[in-house]
Amino acid sequence: MLRVDIAKQLGEFSLSASFESEGRVTGLFGASGAGKTSLINVIAGLLTPDRGSIAVDGETLDDTAAGVHVPPHRRRIGYVFQDARLFPHLDVRQNLDYGRRMNRLADDRAQRRRVTDLLDIGHLMDRRPGKLSGGERQRVALGRALLSKPRLLLLDEPLGSLDEGRKIEILPYLVRLRDEAGVPMVYVSHDAAELRQVATQIVMLQRGRVTSFGGVKVLTPSPR
Repeated sequence: MLRVDIAKQLGEFSLSASFESEGRVTGLFGASGAGKTSLINVIAGLLTPDRGSIAVDGETLDDTAAGVHVPPHRRRIGYVFQDARLFPHLDVRQNLDYGRRMNRLADDRAQRRRVTDLLDIGHLMDRRPGKLSGGERQRVALGRALLSKPRLLLLDEPLGSLDEGRKIEILPYLVRLRDEAGVPMVYVSHDAAELRQVATQIVMLQRGRVTSFGGVKVLTPSPR
């Protein structure tokens, strides 16, 4: 369960969002500038709300009334950006291991095997990012985030930098993550077709406000 009820002023932009989601993938949908990335940065703890609270699975991460703000590195939240942000001097195996080591987790070879099989990246282990396609880099970034054993995974336009061919290549892996990884996700996109394939619940944002919340059917315009 993800519960969000926050307000944040960012210069002249006002963000105000309230929703509760039990979905495996909560899609944040809206045009550029709607506040999608700002909202997940608040969820991640990279921005502190001016007012309100955030809780994941019953644990409070932010509560301005109680003076609670859990720092990002203690939230157990994974974050995958539009660009994979892999370390160019490390091979795939070392990139995958980074999240685990940063979180001081024991080496779980069975978990690593499950993740590499799920994302079909086992054959890439000795390559560096410069030798990977855009889709392969994003799959490695997803694997790195999963191996940090997050309780929530944030994906900010993960297909935004890919061409149509690479998007078609990686979408089935995102569906597999939804169905098999067991980690709830918040998925940011301005592409309704993409969200229809991946998301189970939708938060629609417009100018910093939640305008609709529900199943993927909210992405279908009402007939006039």
